[in-house]
Amino acid sequence: MAQIPVYVFTGFLDAGKTKFIQETLEDPRFNAGERTLLLVCEEGEEEYDFSAYPHQNIYLEVVDQQTVTTKQLKELAKKHKIERVVAELNGMCMVGDMYSRFPDDWVVAQEVMFADATTFMTYNANMRNLVMDKLVGGQMVVFNRLTPGQDMMPLHKLVRAANRRMDILYDYTDGTTAFDEIEDPLPFDINAPVIVINDEDYALWYRDVTEEPQKYDGKTVSFKGQVALLRREKNGMFAPGRFVMTCCEDDIQFCGVPCRYEQAKTLEPRSWVAVTATVQAEKHSLYGGELGPVLTAVRIATAEPAVPDVATF
Repeated sequence: MAQIPVYVFTGFLDAGKTKFIQETLEDPRFNAGERTLLLVCEEGEEEYDFSAYPHQNIYLEVVDQQTVTTKQLKELAKKHKIERVVAELNGMCMVGDMYSRFPDDWVVAQEVMFADATTFMTYNANMRNLVMDKLVGGQMVVFNRLTPGQDMMPLHKLVRAANRRMDILYDYTDGTTAFDEIEDPLPFDINAPVIVINDEDYALWYRDVTEEPQKYDGKTVSFKGQVALLRREKNGMFAPGRFVMTCCEDDIQFCGVPCRYEQAKTLEPRSWVAVTATVQAEKHSLYGGELGPVLTAVRIATAEPAVPDVATF
């Protein structure tokens, strides 16, 4: 089955999505005549100008992101014999819900978020779950309407709380642009003989070690977590971890790391343990067969609960 690449643009109303997509489709380097489904899930004030495109194989379809079905999307793809999709999503809906409706042969090639810097922090204060939803899975965020000399640190910190790998582009009112180059030192020393993870830093460490397991390969780590027993590997392995909250109580989930330990079956589920273990970058079913961190216990001891018991960023 041939895959259809999907270029996804997210953000709230008046964030600049339509303008950017228009300019992109005007660029012959992107628009070389591929049959493109322009899927619009949110109608803003700006309209698309098809006369400016170097090729006319662009097919606009407006759908309701909350009700559109996989069958309808398949029919649109067949109707226009598309080779790719450019999707402008509704900022008031969850991205993942839309992805679950994509046909099996639709593959997200890129996800970019656009944000009006003058209103973004207000959106975050009032609709944090929607803001974090756009940041967690994106490859880049573009902050526009910035004034030269404006303090970018609040925006930077907010993005990095959700996604350490996301590129950040600042678009200023004087017409200049600049990529974010602020370095974020980790709150623990990954070159120490034993990397000590404090209770308040578990979420950051978990995200870092699962995103870049090779960076920790062969190192020793020490942290506090709760016991989770693995259904498929009851003997000789468990998964110490913490409940982690990204933005609100609704998204709390257990984030554990598989750990080899001969006495694993003697551990009490949900009990707190202090873990000292070596890290190997290996493939494991918990990571869908992809490369991830796998621990080998050096020492497991009972411990007091972490404070707070739910880890955050």
